[in-house]
Amino acid sequence: MKKSKKRSRHPILATIGRVLAVLGVTVAFVLLAAVGVVFLLLKGPSQTAKTIFTVSCYETSAMKWVPKMFISQKEYDEIIDSTRMVEVDDGTVTDTSMIDIAEDVTQDIELIDVVGSSYKGKLLIVHDPSRVFLGTIGAFGEYQGEVVQEIAAHYDGVVAGVNGGDFVDMGSYSYTAQPLGLVISNGEIVFQEPGYDTYHIAGFTQDNHFFMGQVTADEAINTYHIRDCVYTAHNTGPFLVMDGEAMINEVPDSATYGGGKNPRTAIGQRADGAVLLLVVDGRQADSLGATFKDLAYAMLEYGAVNACAMDGGTSSQMVYNGEVINHPYSPTGPRRCPDAWLVR
Repeated sequence: MKKSKKRSRHPILATIGRVLAVLGVTVAFVLLAAVGVVFLLLKGPSQTAKTIFTVSCYETSAMKWVPKMFISQKEYDEIIDSTRMVEVDDGTVTDTSMIDIAEDVTQDIELIDVVGSSYKGKLLIVHDPSRVFLGTIGAFGEYQGEVVQEIAAHYDGVVAGVNGGDFVDMGSYSYTAQPLGLVISNGEIVFQEPGYDTYHIAGFTQDNHFFMGQVTADEAINTYHIRDCVYTAHNTGPFLVMDGEAMINEVPDSATYGGGKNPRTAIGQRADGAVLLLVVDGRQADSLGATFKDLAYAMLEYGAVNACAMDGGTSSQMVYNGEVINHPYSPTGPRRCPDAWLVR
């Protein structure tokens, strides 16, 4: 009786099969380890870890759902509500009389490395506030915007910049060229979203005072004489420092962390008129990120009388002399935006 020969596999196919098997096992172990870490964070004994992880996920575009794998919607909502910054009432505005801009202000710009307990970042101090203005992509719409470098290229003499205000980012779709709320550039309303009674805005008056407030579009132009501003939703870009006080909820039994640990961008002004532009890196091994509370105290440390957070996460980017000098959390580079705070 003739024995049938066993067919041998081609050596290349055999090698590919072994590689794929190893990769499959590795991926499975990594996924199991990740699930285990998330389980420990959300079901372990540390309320602090649970809170910070939950809010950090909530503030991302793609990971909001992760905590809900292990905690109820009710607990999720309670955690988010317990960590919010102070929200101002309609008509609340900053006291711009606290800012006294010197007539012989220097043209210098200082660049400082900022280090906190859980983050690293870059701070620009612009001594002449008239040099800071809002740059835009031009035509807003339901498509993708531009990174800060590209926005800066539309204007002559720009030496630095950071990302600006909020834009449409609604889970399944994102239009980074479509801002939210109210945008004023060079004293003109260039975007106004209908349906708002008042807008949560931050920017500069015609006499170069940094302004924050919950105001109508008419008040912004005709009462407070805003030359440049962006809209920032309270949960993504809260007021950090107002009239020299940190906008922190110190409520009994509240976590009071002021958001999660994430990349952040902030803009503010000192009493002498100097503008502070701060970008914090996050979601990285050497820089987890900052909470809004961390951001507020960092701005206070460098003398801010008023300060507001801008859009954060992968949007957080700082450009200086034509180069991105922070480390945005994105393998494809910084996120595109509709506007940016630029320095001439």
